Amino acid sequence: MIEQYVNRVIDLTDSSKNIIYNMTFNEAVETVRSGNTEAVRKIDGQFAIVAVDGKTVRMARSIGRPMRYFIAKRPDGPNLIIAERIDTIYNYLKKEGLEDQFHPSYTRMVPAHYITRIDLLGCPDPNPTYHRFFKPERNRKDLGTVTQIGEKYMKTLYGEIKKWLKNRAVSGPIGVTFSAGVDSGAVFLLTYHALLELGESPSRLKAFTLTIDGGGTDIMQARKFLSKLGLEMFLEPVEADSSLIDWKEAVKIVEDYKPLDIQDATMNIALLKKVRERYPDWKFIIDGDGGDENLKDYPIEENPELTIKSVLNNLMLYHEGWGVDSIKHSLTYTGGLSRGYMRTYAPGDAFGFEIFSPYTLPNVIEISEGIPFIELTNYNHEKLYELKGRIVSEGIKKLTGIEMPVFEKARFQHGALPQGAFSKFFPSKEIEYRKTFLSLFE
Repeated sequence: MIEQYVNRVIDLTDSSKNIIYNMTFNEAVETVRSGNTEAVRKIDGQFAIVAVDGKTVRMARSIGRPMRYFIAKRPDGPNLIIAERIDTIYNYLKKEGLEDQFHPSYTRMVPAHYITRIDLLGCPDPNPTYHRFFKPERNRKDLGTVTQIGEKYMKTLYGEIKKWLKNRAVSGPIGVTFSAGVDSGAVFLLTYHALLELGESPSRLKAFTLTIDGGGTDIMQARKFLSKLGLEMFLEPVEADSSLIDWKEAVKIVEDYKPLDIQDATMNIALLKKVRERYPDWKFIIDGDGGDENLKDYPIEENPELTIKSVLNNLMLYHEGWGVDSIKHSLTYTGGLSRGYMRTYAPGDAFGFEIFSPYTLPNVIEISEGIPFIELTNYNHEKLYELKGRIVSEGIKKLTGIEMPVFEKARFQHGALPQGAFSKFFPSKEIEYRKTFLSLFE
């Protein structure tokens, strides 16, 4: 962590976690400082950047790098603290004797894909302003047929995986958190293909599949997937006892209370704990988080706030929620995957892994958001849910020649557990998660 005192701005973020390919970190800071949205969009990679210009502070992030802030009051003016986590801010305030000003709901999450501008002018400080730096074109006509869309989508994803292998994960083993669903399946096959193309040994790769008490559909699915392709030697089952399923620990690590995200994180924590026990020095994990958001593959019927028209007619709804100008937008948490990615990032960080989710990168989202979903589905739910498997599998085949198996979708928190066991481990009401979260700061 770096403490930088500039006009009472305390930057506790860790710049070494940024992955920027086309410029230095200092150049990226200057780009954000300029406030030029087109220039910030050209920062290639994933990042969380703070730039101070007198009393003006600008912050920008991609989905894969969280960033929060809090304004405390001192006699000589406002004190802006910026960090990845709520507890980091809280601990800083305690050290400074300012904890009486703190409440977790007073912290703010920087929304992904915007330059957030704050002017530290005194008391009261004005609201931040948001300037979008990533606005992909929707319903592009140049993407072509489903097969052509799949090829472009997977080619872009493949390009991001290759850049990561060449510039970040240059040595050491690579783990895929592998359910054998469409997203993790594609990530595994593209990483395997990239290692071969780069002249690297594919033995660097392992597919980690969680099974709780020896049950769950994921492990059976993973075996079928890899066996069908003659790649079963890459599978490494991660067997865990149900005593590891602790949603309260997940609330503490993720610092949130949304049930689906906490449930997902709970299973991710169990997986990563066991991998860390087995491999004390393992660093790199790649996963498929963001793939559902990109191809809008969530059961709309389960969310009473959504209709298929709202999902297909709102830019990046699953990535950003209803948007920073909406009454439903949460200043404390933002929305969509911009908020929810902590379910992946925080468990990885807590156990010393560097997790890379290539679906969350703007270059990949740009292709998926351009898909003419309305034209291809005519607002039909079933056609929308089927579309993802077609696009990804056809893209994988065009790019690699591999016929990727496609299985019925299952959430991570269901696929790793024995049938019927889910309700034994997780509360049914959000209020239980929320109470546990608030108790962390009592």
